[in-house]
Amino acid sequence: MYKQQVIRRIFLCCLLGLLYPFSLLAQQAVDVTAKADTNSIRIGEQIKLQLTAKLTPAQFKDANFKILFPVLPDSLDHFEVVARTSLDTLVNQDQHILHQTFTLTSFDSGHWEIPPMRFEVFAGANTNPDSAFTLPVGIDVNTVAVDTTKAFKPIKAVQSVPWNIWDYWLYIAIGITIVLIAIGIWWYLRTRPKKEKVINIPTVSPYEIAAQELKALKEEKLWQQGDIKQYYTRLTDILRTYFEHQFSIAALEQTSEELLQNIKPVTKLNQQRDKLRSLLAIADLAKFAKLQPTAEEHEECMRKAEEILEWTKPKAGAPAEEAGAEGEKQQA
Repeated sequence: MYKQQVIRRIFLCCLLGLLYPFSLLAQQAVDVTAKADTNSIRIGEQIKLQLTAKLTPAQFKDANFKILFPVLPDSLDHFEVVARTSLDTLVNQDQHILHQTFTLTSFDSGHWEIPPMRFEVFAGANTNPDSAFTLPVGIDVNTVAVDTTKAFKPIKAVQSVPWNIWDYWLYIAIGITIVLIAIGIWWYLRTRPKKEKVINIPTVSPYEIAAQELKALKEEKLWQQGDIKQYYTRLTDILRTYFEHQFSIAALEQTSEELLQNIKPVTKLNQQRDKLRSLLAIADLAKFAKLQPTAEEHEECMRKAEEILEWTKPKAGAPAEEAGAEGEKQQA
């Protein structure tokens, strides 16, 4: 009795040892398929090839279990890969389905087979991968049927598309917008109020400025301090500046002789010509010849300058430009 029990246990252990690898293989087996949406196309038409791998829930949840889909090159025998989708997962009852779709085309007529696709299956972290293959997929690539019994038809002429204004609505809208903007800018520039030119009327007349400067020169007492050249330079510059502003004579850029010639058309100035000549002569000698005039000559030059200024003083209420206009009129 005891011997029969031992033999029975040994038999059961051997049976389990034989069945265990098959149970592991069944757990690791993956159902892979390759399926095309059609098995017949014409040259240049496209095929949808879908690769699918079905996993059990245990395989899907196993962190060490992994399956790698085949990587298709851009070109297979007689087929070209046009597009490919990313790997997607679909749960169907007790199965997890991984699938990927490839778009293929062919330009070779005949019966061709898409070769078997190889999937690599990793059952554990440190195990070598197993391979799972799909069955080949046969595709018939047909040419376009041509009836050779009929005569060739002539080539059709190029047909023109009828003109439609709505095909150019965007360009027309842009053109109208540009024209309206241009018209608006032109109208604005034409009708905008013009800015009046501001005329700055001097609040102090050239006569008043010259009179103030002569008075300041007298109070500085330059010749009394021995600065003869500076005294006569200031004195003649005051008169020349007054002539330039009051009578529009470029007196500052002219020599004494040129100035005496150019004041002739101005009646008021010409009447004081002798006094001006005498003053300029003494001033030139003092500035350039280092002449030392007497005190009486200093006083006399200042007095003559004041007399010339008073004699040519404009009338009350008359603008400063009238005297200059008089000189220009006499020159004409």
